[in-house]
Amino acid sequence: MKKHNYSAGPCILPQEVFKQSAQAILDFNNSGLSILEISHRSKDFVAVMEEARALVLELLGLEGKGYQALFLAGGASLEFLMVPYNVMKVDGKAAYLDTGTWASSAIKEAKHFGETLVVASSKPENYNHIPKDFTIPADASYFHCTSNNTIFGTQMKSFPQTDVPLVCDMSSDIFSRTLDFSQFDLIYAGAQKNMGPAGTTLVVVKEALLGKTGRTIPSMLDYQQHISKESMYNTPPVFPIYASLLTLQWLKNLGGIAAIEKINEAKANLLFTEIDRNPLFKGTAAKEDRSTMNATFLLVNEDHQETFDAMWKAAGISGLAGHRSVGGYRASMYNALPLESVQILVDVMRNLENNI
Repeated sequence: MKKHNYSAGPCILPQEVFKQSAQAILDFNNSGLSILEISHRSKDFVAVMEEARALVLELLGLEGKGYQALFLAGGASLEFLMVPYNVMKVDGKAAYLDTGTWASSAIKEAKHFGETLVVASSKPENYNHIPKDFTIPADASYFHCTSNNTIFGTQMKSFPQTDVPLVCDMSSDIFSRTLDFSQFDLIYAGAQKNMGPAGTTLVVVKEALLGKTGRTIPSMLDYQQHISKESMYNTPPVFPIYASLLTLQWLKNLGGIAAIEKINEAKANLLFTEIDRNPLFKGTAAKEDRSTMNATFLLVNEDHQETFDAMWKAAGISGLAGHRSVGGYRASMYNALPLESVQILVDVMRNLENNI
């Protein structure tokens, strides 16, 4: 039976990426060697790294605009501290928007480096919306936000207009929708949603932002060091970067971000229309802030849970259970999830309604 993978991450990737990756594990570029065993300094892998970094900037529309793309390790969680280390000035301060678990974790790490101001938070409402009215201090070293919140199903639909450098954790919605990415001075994202398998993290940074903190940064945590070594300061996570390149190639061949945005909007509209129409279900996030990547919803009557769970599992659906912070269900509809899979879920929801 075909599986419909709604896992929040690590998550679904394109089938052709799985096939190409599997072949590379057996024999990479007809070298007789596996991608898992080749030297990261080999000509073949250096070409992978160079193309992946260039393709990131191309897809984001940042070519020739003073940005560098890096593939690092440690997950977005390491970026929670690398960002303030590299951008927050000594005796300076940073401004943060608290919209969920990962934003809260980033705030926690920033406090080790200086004054960390939370300009707004939706925590009292269990992060069910994105705060709208807040002021960013003009003397902040940067403003940090999280564009999409996987656990609570909210997404920023716009970003503040400010002269303060804008930093964004886009781990769960990068490459999913068209934005003016040049408004951001630094973007970071764990690969394991829309870009590749777990194991590498993308950082896209404007070089002019760096080198202004007045602090000494350990080499492994210094973006400038990684830039100077072309993202090869230490042995990089070879296989996740290769799989990410394949995913980026897939996205480019599809028509780029503009093309996948239309597909993602169709998927989200299909599911949210059913959630709002079907009297057995209700959404948990404010409608104006609903994420196109992660739809969170509940059963109105929990007595139907056993029946519904059995039905969606029988339909080949996987990974639909909600996070414990919200409960209910979470349908993660990342780039590679086909519209067909969303239709299967909607059909199950309608069948539940017809059989109650």
